[in-house]
Amino acid sequence: MEGVTPGPVGGLRVRGYGARDRDAVLALIGADRITGQPQTTREMLAEALAGRSPVDSGWWAELEVPVTDVVHDDAGTVLGVVSYAVRPSDGTGFILWLHGREVPYIVALLVERVLAVLGVRRRVSAFAFASALSLGLEGLPVGHRPVTRAALEAAGFSADDGWRYLHARLPLAGLPRATRVEVGDSEEPPGRRLAVHGEGEGGGGGEPVAEATVGCPVDGIGVLWWIGVTPAARRRGLGLALLGSSLELLGDLGAREVILFVDDVPADDPERSRSAANRMYDRAGLVEIDRLFSFERHP
Repeated sequence: MEGVTPGPVGGLRVRGYGARDRDAVLALIGADRITGQPQTTREMLAEALAGRSPVDSGWWAELEVPVTDVVHDDAGTVLGVVSYAVRPSDGTGFILWLHGREVPYIVALLVERVLAVLGVRRRVSAFAFASALSLGLEGLPVGHRPVTRAALEAAGFSADDGWRYLHARLPLAGLPRATRVEVGDSEEPPGRRLAVHGEGEGGGGGEPVAEATVGCPVDGIGVLWWIGVTPAARRRGLGLALLGSSLELLGDLGAREVILFVDDVPADDPERSRSAANRMYDRAGLVEIDRLFSFERHP
């Protein structure tokens, strides 16, 4: 279905994505690329169009096949793209990914398009989970995408500040290494799992007291998905040592950079607080590149 919307430079048309739009859409995605993200490939785009992702795969499996639309001008130049889907179990709509070079009237038109198709009486979430276009960006990097944030909020979406997005170049000097580290494969998220075991009975290896998961590097960029230390083993420097071992493993796998996502749980929740972890990452030399927001619009 194609519609015509007046724009500042003539008529703008919205239609479904076609194979001929691939290179233009890849250029739009690339224009929004931020530090720590590889260039999106044709294969990554194909996965996203089909509704698949190596990260948050369970969420994607609950959706109908996504619909992807593009905005173009009278000359046929593709100016923006948006992909969206519905979750049949509860009828929620999702804006999965959207790119328009941060041009206000293009981005606003893309948001309006989704709401017009899904219906304003439907609950709609935006940037709720990661797509195949990136390395785990579970949210909109609002510092780099202020126009997209403004367009969503102008359309009635409320914002949720959920994640810090951190980055560093490897190697990072001065980090200790953990002992008794066991390395194996991880299926979800895909990559490698590191486990540090405590002392068992008779001095043997006991249950894991600390674990970490890293993603295999893409274009020299590795992801540190998660580090956790059991409450009884905290305050011994084990988290920092496991961070050093994890980054060393990423370097051995070919990573020249590392990225990390930290969900900011309020400090008054002691069981899930990330305050100590954030301090550790900051001291180790990881730098906050942006904050990742999700959005929700209620009927």
